[in-house]
Amino acid sequence: MKPFLAALALAAVAMPSFAAARPPAIQVTDAWCRAAPKGALAGGCYVTLTAGADDRLVAVDTPAAARAEIHTMSMDGGVMRMRKLADGVALPAGKPVALKPGAEHLMLIGPKIALTPGAKVVLTLRFKSAPPVTVTAPVKAVQMPAMSMPMGGH
Repeated sequence: MKPFLAALALAAVAMPSFAAARPPAIQVTDAWCRAAPKGALAGGCYVTLTAGADDRLVAVDTPAAARAEIHTMSMDGGVMRMRKLADGVALPAGKPVALKPGAEHLMLIGPKIALTPGAKVVLTLRFKSAPPVTVTAPVKAVQMPAMSMPMGGH
């Protein structure tokens, strides 16, 4: 019986070192989604991610849409282009990475809820190494910048 108790005590002491070997968590801040018109086929969500060790955001899940994807937006010859990032987004250790309007972002395709101000979107972010993180992102109305119109002779 004493050898069993000695082994059990040794296992208990060794257990914290196994826990320390787990990949560091990802800190998720500033989660929000942009309000979209009724009947919109897609919507955008944004977060800031800070990884404790080099990692990669590889997927996003949500019950609020038929599917969610990691996208990038760029301007090409005056034309806005969006595309899915099949490999996700790199998260260098300790460096905040902002998924924001006009750049990398989360795209909700086929929203199942109205993306109206005050609504909430549950997002589960999946990473290459770190465990998944689930956050609730409020939907916010965003003012579009006013277009400047030449006053001319009118």
